Amino acid sequence: MKPLELFGTLALALLSGSALGQPAEQVGSKHRESYSVYAQIDFPDEVLFGDTHVHTVYSPDAGMAGTTITPDQAYRFAQGDTVTSSTGIPVRLGRPLDWLVIADHAENLGLPVAILNQDPSLMANDWGREMAKLFAQGTADAARQAIDRYQQVLNDLDDPLEETDFSKNSWIQIIDAAERHNAPGHFTAFIGFEWTTAPGGANLHRNVIFRDDKSFASQIVPISAYDTEDPEVLWDWMEKYETDTGGRLLAIPHNGNLSNGLMFDDVTLSGGPLTSEYAQRRSRFEPLYEVTQTKGDGEAHPLLSPADEFADFETWDKGSFGPQAKTPDMLPREYAREAYKRGLAYEKTLGANPFKFGMVGSTDTHTGLSTAQEDNFFGKIAVLEPTADPIRFNEPVIGRLSEDDNKILAWQANAAGIAAVWARDNTREAIFNAMERREVYATTGTRLRVRLFGGWSFDEADLFRSNFAQHGYENGVPMGGDLSGADDDESPRFLIQALRDPDGANLDRVQIIKGWEDSAGELHEKIYDIACSDDREINRQNRCQGLVGNTVDVAAASYSNSIGSVALQAHWQDPDFDRGQYAFYYVRVLEIPTPRWTVYDARFFGVDLKEDDPRSIQERAYTTPIWYSPSEI
Repeated sequence: MKPLELFGTLALALLSGSALGQPAEQVGSKHRESYSVYAQIDFPDEVLFGDTHVHTVYSPDAGMAGTTITPDQAYRFAQGDTVTSSTGIPVRLGRPLDWLVIADHAENLGLPVAILNQDPSLMANDWGREMAKLFAQGTADAARQAIDRYQQVLNDLDDPLEETDFSKNSWIQIIDAAERHNAPGHFTAFIGFEWTTAPGGANLHRNVIFRDDKSFASQIVPISAYDTEDPEVLWDWMEKYETDTGGRLLAIPHNGNLSNGLMFDDVTLSGGPLTSEYAQRRSRFEPLYEVTQTKGDGEAHPLLSPADEFADFETWDKGSFGPQAKTPDMLPREYAREAYKRGLAYEKTLGANPFKFGMVGSTDTHTGLSTAQEDNFFGKIAVLEPTADPIRFNEPVIGRLSEDDNKILAWQANAAGIAAVWARDNTREAIFNAMERREVYATTGTRLRVRLFGGWSFDEADLFRSNFAQHGYENGVPMGGDLSGADDDESPRFLIQALRDPDGANLDRVQIIKGWEDSAGELHEKIYDIACSDDREINRQNRCQGLVGNTVDVAAASYSNSIGSVALQAHWQDPDFDRGQYAFYYVRVLEIPTPRWTVYDARFFGVDLKEDDPRSIQERAYTTPIWYSPSEI
């Protein structure tokens, strides 16, 4: 036998466990089982950035307002391809997204496409023919008339196309686009839609996301506001879908800041009291909340959190979709932090928390283009895509337009946001599962990385472990998790690591926001700065000593990373912990100031900013909380 043949024979014998006559189970079996350590690890090890809220030409309010981007183009754009925008501009993302949900409106889904294609079922309907005739005129006035007529049927909740089947056909087309672009391990294309309920003009919209593929999703037609305005009926529909098909769904509410106090109300939409069953169902079907997007930021409000100097960020608290004006008493039932606090009280009285949700950001773009970066914001609707025309800045985009004090102008649109998910794989199943367990965080458009663990035994040395994440999972809980039943001498300890966006701004500080209910039933919040850039100390008020500074050059629309830190981390133990009090803890990470999108546009187009227009912003991330309960859950 030749030497190479002998070597190969011995190697095969060793691998088969039969070398020198020894049985397989006796030859290196222990070493073979334990050596491949990564095969045993199943904790989430990567953060995946995506958008749960993109509208294309299939959404009537997008397609009828000039958007031409199809689902296929929206998915291609999200993956980094160059596409042509609705206004004829070649566009491309600076960095592709990892995943995307196209959430076109369920109400008359696909109406603009049906008009364009002269869909037979639409043309057989009197109202459908009327809409098609208006659009065929090709004038701005006719288009406005068509939009007004569409808005009227929505307001009346009287679907003139109820007997047609083009929405079913449109739904299949949207599903097919998701199937074409879903590439497990590379890019995840979710099937989804938006249920656009607005009782009395109050925004109670939800995006519904499927864990499933076409074989499941094609069995139904999306529920719409024509069917019901009540979220509880939506949950009934979701439950029936899961029972009938074996699939899984979740819903993501958004824009509580435009809900006129209904998003996190103290009663159900029908006026009944919140019950334990209601709390459990809401938490089950709505594990997430879209806290930041183009129509403002919903984490906190300066009137609700006067001690929080960073609470007034991209605040929209004027307009609504209906005739009722915003009043201060509505605010506590519109913002996430206040809902978190009130949820603690409900958990104590009901045994379940209706407002136990994770935080994500998304765009709510109606251009089909998921753009969340300040230097590449493409507006919310096609007519507000980048242009030197003053309409880009001063057109009213929401509110009761006849009253100046209730207008929201185009320049006030927020370029946010992004949904960050900690997952093991870039697949529908892995990302959906992470959403269900709330291991997510929101950003206002940046792609900074944040990790949070809470437990009872962490110490500062754990920050420097080579197996930081594995140790965190094995000895505590991540964001979205629960702690309970502290011993007399225990208080929760947290490990936080934050890393800047590699193509973005340095970090200013890391904060923990704590909320709790005291023994008298009063709700409280407190902010702790726990890591500061530039060697700043933390003072007695739990704040970084001094501001980080501001390097923004407005004329050049630029900034410098000469201030701030690339990464910040901290071990923090609650100094004010009471084991008998319900509490939550979430992390807010702030970047250094950078130019706002209006500054980039003003420089590019040579447009003068108004004196009171904001010149810079501090982008940020919000993690889902870790909740503490006095007793075992």
